[in-house]
Amino acid sequence: QVELVESGGGLVQPGGSLKLSCTVSRSIFSIYVMGWYRQAPGKQRELVAVFTSGSMKNYADSVKGRFTISRDNAKNTVYLEMNSLKPEDTAVYYCYAAYSGRGYWGQGTQVTVSS
Repeated sequence: QVELVESGGGLVQPGGSLKLSCTVSRSIFSIYVMGWYRQAPGKQRELVAVFTSGSMKNYADSVKGRFTISRDNAKNTVYLEMNSLKPEDTAVYYCYAAYSGRGYWGQGTQVTVSS
């Protein structure tokens, strides 16, 4: 069993920044696929940024150059640094990890970009 807990969401003005954290209940050293998804009201959940095969990163086109995913294996934590935020980034952000043939999700953290 793997538990993921997100934090760091909130209300920010357009152009602002936030840094999300996802702390995992076990060592992430051997978790090769993990990252962030988001779901806006009335829309499907979509990939934001993800580690694949450990260190390789994939980003949604809409966030390239603005968002950065990183991980700290010693702290069992994955981060999503979000800069130049736009109103269309407003969503619930979910942490995801694939481990031992199963997918695990966090409870989500709300990010609202509004003036």
